[in-house]
Amino acid sequence: MDENSILINKFEGGQSNPTYYIKVADKEVVLRRKPFGQLLKGAHQIEREYRVMNQLGSVSFPVPRMLHLCEDDSIIGSHFFLMECVHGDVINLSMEKIADAQKRSCLLQVVETLSKLHNFDVDALNLSDFGRKSNYCKRVLTTWSKQYYSSTTDQPELPEMTELIQRLEGDVGNIVDMTSLIHGDYSLMNIMYNSDENRVSAVLDWELSTIGNPLMDFAYLCMFYHAPSEYFMMNDPSGNIQEIIKKLPTEDELIRYYCKLRRIPYPIQNWNFFLALNFFKLSSIIQGVYSRHLKGNASSSSAEFMKYLVPPMVKTALNLIKSSTEMILSPSNRGQRVLDQVKNFLKIHVDPKEFEFAKYLEKEETVPKAAELMLQWREQARQANLWNLFLPDVSGLTNVDYSHVAEYLGRSAPYSTVFNCNAPDTGNMEVLHMYGSEYQQEKWLKPLMRGEISSAFCMTEPDTASSDATNMQLTIIEEGDNYIVNGRKWWSTGAGNPTCKFGIVMGKMASTNGVPKHQQHSMIVVPFDTPGVKIVRMLQVFGYHDLPYGHGELLFDQVRVPKQNLILGEGRGFEIAQGRLGPGRIHHCMRAIGLAERCLEYFVRRTLERKTFGKRIIEHQVVQHQLAECRIAIDQSRLLTLHCASAIDKYGAKEARKQIAMIKVAVPRMLCDVIDKTIQVHGGAGVSQDFPLAQWYAFARTLRLADGPDEVHLGTVAKSEIRDQMRKSKL
Repeated sequence: MDENSILINKFEGGQSNPTYYIKVADKEVVLRRKPFGQLLKGAHQIEREYRVMNQLGSVSFPVPRMLHLCEDDSIIGSHFFLMECVHGDVINLSMEKIADAQKRSCLLQVVETLSKLHNFDVDALNLSDFGRKSNYCKRVLTTWSKQYYSSTTDQPELPEMTELIQRLEGDVGNIVDMTSLIHGDYSLMNIMYNSDENRVSAVLDWELSTIGNPLMDFAYLCMFYHAPSEYFMMNDPSGNIQEIIKKLPTEDELIRYYCKLRRIPYPIQNWNFFLALNFFKLSSIIQGVYSRHLKGNASSSSAEFMKYLVPPMVKTALNLIKSSTEMILSPSNRGQRVLDQVKNFLKIHVDPKEFEFAKYLEKEETVPKAAELMLQWREQARQANLWNLFLPDVSGLTNVDYSHVAEYLGRSAPYSTVFNCNAPDTGNMEVLHMYGSEYQQEKWLKPLMRGEISSAFCMTEPDTASSDATNMQLTIIEEGDNYIVNGRKWWSTGAGNPTCKFGIVMGKMASTNGVPKHQQHSMIVVPFDTPGVKIVRMLQVFGYHDLPYGHGELLFDQVRVPKQNLILGEGRGFEIAQGRLGPGRIHHCMRAIGLAERCLEYFVRRTLERKTFGKRIIEHQVVQHQLAECRIAIDQSRLLTLHCASAIDKYGAKEARKQIAMIKVAVPRMLCDVIDKTIQVHGGAGVSQDFPLAQWYAFARTLRLADGPDEVHLGTVAKSEIRDQMRKSKL
């Protein structure tokens, strides 16, 4: 063969496996090989690269077509593989080859491609043995700590790296395992983009691919929002990154889009941890590149400068991990803006007719007028885009943000319903949003979110001690393509509403032999127009009919429900319940705090207006002490609940279960006490229909039973505290 007909060029960039463009006559291929010389153990596994790209190519994922893998060192001195040559532009951090008008859509396409990768079933790809399926973040930390220390044996110690590793080790236990096929190095420098077709044409460099936590992949992509200037100067000095970022979606927009595509909850818990761990991993990789330079086998001409990049990367990671431990209790700018809009809306539209609305509810014949007024308010709220504020994926509010909104909504009974933020619809929407199938979301979630229908949640039973939910007797029995639901439920809020079209019902599966007790129950959507569903009666609360639509006792008599109505899967009921009740309990507690604040206004107004024994009631020291105790208790409860909301935002409801249990005990007790003291200073009027205090007390006392009695939550707090103390003392 004529040597002049062979063209070989090494690709610029790339610090790992050397890659070459080869052209023989009119044939073009790309060769990728291991570096020559002594290599760190476990690094440069091109065989894995070849395998994963070969499998992904078979399902039309954008990777180059694999041609041949050679594991014979005698051919060119190291293992190598050949792949097709894909023409196009690598995006790079500067995005200089992407038109400004396309930069935004380009980055969204990059996120879509990543979500597609993460949604693949590794078993279907025959890659189930491609990595371990648990503790990925811990393994990353362990592996790259070893890699870092092995590449710094003859170099000065970096104290900041030691601190970073210690902090990451302290936080890694809070990370909930998620598993998928991941790229491991998913950055704009490894992605080719076809501008003409607005699509990702190829994802390159799969050396670090494995089975792991997909959020590590996504956080790696988002690192450029946080990276120090040295990182950009070293990797792609051709562009002004701050100007480029202005043309792109914000990091929060990308996170929302990714969560939507993956159908996972927003916001992502422990986001800063994933960012910090990626900066740590990249710092270790860069240190390894510099180490190879010292040994004379680095593949890049810039390897000798890598030592200057490690310290700023480590500092960035430290700042991220430190900020993730901060307790954020104030609303974000967006949260404050929404709160102000809510207050203004209520002041203009609802407050002037609040008393009128309450009077309509006193008589059965005028309840329809209350319903008409509510419909008017709700339509106005929708038009004002103040709708479904409780759902982060829709409103963009964190749990802390919405906590402040929920507190204000708690001041008056109709407030939450005005904005479609009323229980139990909020909890049911969360369940269907997080766990519902596409069919379930289309049929029930979307109408609920539009406010076209309402729903009930059916868990508590009259014939058993429901504080231990494993006592549940309602059964869900498989029969052909259906489940047969049979049993009785009560305290199903909203069941009497004419717009209530279904209930989410929790019950026990038929086959439970040998199954752990918390995996024996399921949740299923039961349409209330199904034969066999009957409202036995509406229940009173302390003698009150909780108008307008109250709480129902329901009979499910051999109710036949299609299998597609089962949520998430058999035996997942308690898992769903815990996911549902975490944010829901925050909503309850913050609304209770808002009601306590309004009670205090009644307290002060009444004691300023009335006199006893020659002076105003407020001037009596005993009354002042009671007022002070109320203020202390309210503020304590607010801080405790906001701390819980912050914990859920950072770590998720599962990790915040201790804090959730604490507020569920503390806040209803506080509210009962504040209302009781307010009733006391009102005298006989306090228990009359002239003031709402008695009805408020009925609600407050009920909260100590709803979503589990105090005793259950106290047990949860105690068990968690014992574990924490034993871990702290290493007992």
